[in-house]
Amino acid sequence: MNNEQYVEIEQQIGYEFKNRLLLQQAFTRKSYTVETHNGDNNEVLEFIGDKVLDLIVVKALTEYYGNVNDRDEYECEYAEGKLTELKKHLVEGKMLAERIDELGFAEYLIMGKGDIAKNVQNEESVKEDLFEAIIGAVAIDSGWNIEAMQDAVEMMLHLDFYLENGFDDQNDYVSLIQQWHQKETGELPDYCFMDKHDYDIQRMYRLFRIANQRERMEAGEGDIVCELRIDEGEPFIGFGYSKSQARMLAAELAYNYLYDEGLLFTMADEVGEPTIEKAVSQLHELAQKGYIEFPEYYFEEKHDKNGNPMWLCECRVGGYEYYYYHTCSSKKEAKRLSAFDMLKYILLEDEGD
Repeated sequence: MNNEQYVEIEQQIGYEFKNRLLLQQAFTRKSYTVETHNGDNNEVLEFIGDKVLDLIVVKALTEYYGNVNDRDEYECEYAEGKLTELKKHLVEGKMLAERIDELGFAEYLIMGKGDIAKNVQNEESVKEDLFEAIIGAVAIDSGWNIEAMQDAVEMMLHLDFYLENGFDDQNDYVSLIQQWHQKETGELPDYCFMDKHDYDIQRMYRLFRIANQRERMEAGEGDIVCELRIDEGEPFIGFGYSKSQARMLAAELAYNYLYDEGLLFTMADEVGEPTIEKAVSQLHELAQKGYIEFPEYYFEEKHDKNGNPMWLCECRVGGYEYYYYHTCSSKKEAKRLSAFDMLKYILLEDEGD
C-alpha cells in the first residue's frame, strides 16, 4: 500500500494511524502470508474487531434509546428483544459487506495468488472480515481508546444515519454525495474534521468572500466540525457530537445545494438510453445506487394453443404504482421485455419529478 492509499483510508474511517503497518495488516489475507511467509495476516485483527464492533453498536443503541432516569436507574425505549434485533441488523455480514463496497476498500486487499484467481474480494464474508479487521487495527493502534474506536465504527457503518432514519430510508446523504462526487471527478469527496475552537479561529481569518461565490452553509450543533468540499466554492459545514454526525449534516447540506441548483444526476444520466438487451442490468444498477428498490421478477409457466411452453414474467419495483409483464417462449426474453417497459416507466416518472 502507498501513502496516498493510507491517507484515503484514514480519511474515510476518521482515524489516523500512528503505526500504518497495522492498517496494512488489516488488509492482508492469510493466503498472502502463507504463500510469501511475509508478515502477519488479518485474522486476529478480525477477531478483535468483531468484539469491538459489538461493544460500540451496543453502546450507541443504549445511549440513543435510553438514559439514567430521576431514580438513578437505566431506562430504555426498547426492550431487550428489539435492541437485539437492531444490533443484529447493524453487524450482520451483508451490512458490513455493503459498507466495504461503499468505501471501495476491497480493491486494496493484499491476497495470495489463489485468492486473486478466485476473485474472493467479491465475497461477502471476505468484505465482512476486512471491515472487522480494520476496526481491530484501530483498537490496537489507539491503545483501545473508546473514542477512536467509536469514531471508526460510526464513520464506516454510517451508524448515525441508521439510528436517525432506520433501515428503509434511502436518503443516505454521505453515500449519495460520494456517488455524485466520484461520477463528477473520479475521486472521493474531501472531508476535513476539526474541533469548534479551531474552526472559529479559522473563520476569523476569512474576513472576505470572493464576489459571486456562494455563502458558506452550516448546520447542526456540537463541538466536532466537518468541512466538506465538493468544488472550488465555499465548503459545507456540519457540527455534531461525533465525526459521523457532523459528516452526515455536511453531506446533507451539499446534497440539498446540488438539488436546488439542478446539479444532481438523473436516473437517465446514470444508465443512459434504455435498451432491451441491457434493461435488466440497468434496473439493477439504479437499485445498487439507491435510486429505486431492487426489482422483483415473478415467473409463471403457460402454454400456447398448440401446447408449447410459454413464460410470463412480471416485473415490479417497490414504490411504483404500475408494473409490467410479457409472455414469451424464452424465459430470458420475457424478463428482458418486462424490465425494459418498467425501466422506461421509471425514467419517465423521474423526468416528470
